[in-house]
Amino acid sequence: MIDWAYIWAAVPDLMRGLGMTLIVSFLAILFSLIGGVVGCALRVSPIKPLSWLVAGYVEFIRGTPYLVQVFFVFYGLPSLGLRLSIFWSGVVALSLWASVFHIESFRAGLSSVSKDIRNASASLGLRRWHHGLFVVLPIAARSALPSTMNTIVSTIKNSAYLQAIGLVELTFVAVDRIAYEFRSIEMFLSICVIYLAVVLVVSTLGHRLERRLDRPYAGR
Repeated sequence: MIDWAYIWAAVPDLMRGLGMTLIVSFLAILFSLIGGVVGCALRVSPIKPLSWLVAGYVEFIRGTPYLVQVFFVFYGLPSLGLRLSIFWSGVVALSLWASVFHIESFRAGLSSVSKDIRNASASLGLRRWHHGLFVVLPIAARSALPSTMNTIVSTIKNSAYLQAIGLVELTFVAVDRIAYEFRSIEMFLSICVIYLAVVLVVSTLGHRLERRLDRPYAGR
């Protein structure tokens, strides 16, 4: 039987772990979005060495297990002279992973802007930066939003891997209590519900943003 009293007593510890999960996830989402924009710009750049470099980075991250990347950042970088705390190792590992998927999402969004739209902007006499800022960017953002939100949700869920390097986030708290008190069903049920609640909130906000961006196109 599930001991609901035990779960209730564990709530304060779980909330502290959730706080760390949200902080790490927020920073990783922020940095990965910035990295995605910069990486996308370099990926579509006419400067081939930069484009190839980003393409190689994308393939490396997508082709290797995320847990290996976490271990490389935390255990491998110190041997190269770059020593990070557990917290910043987690943020960096999450950011590097998520930025790759943002790069591809933004690139797909840019490719959704047809040549006809570019020609229409040129016929209206729009300058290049006007075309990029007021025409390309809104269309690309609308097209990339679903996959971007999916990556944001995955970033939050993947933060659970950081317990492997000792970051005291939500999963770490649950596993630590299981090691001492052997109440695995209560702890895993609790963190599943908490993760699900966080993901549902983020997904709901994403769906509302999608509907808002689709409003000018309604009925077409």
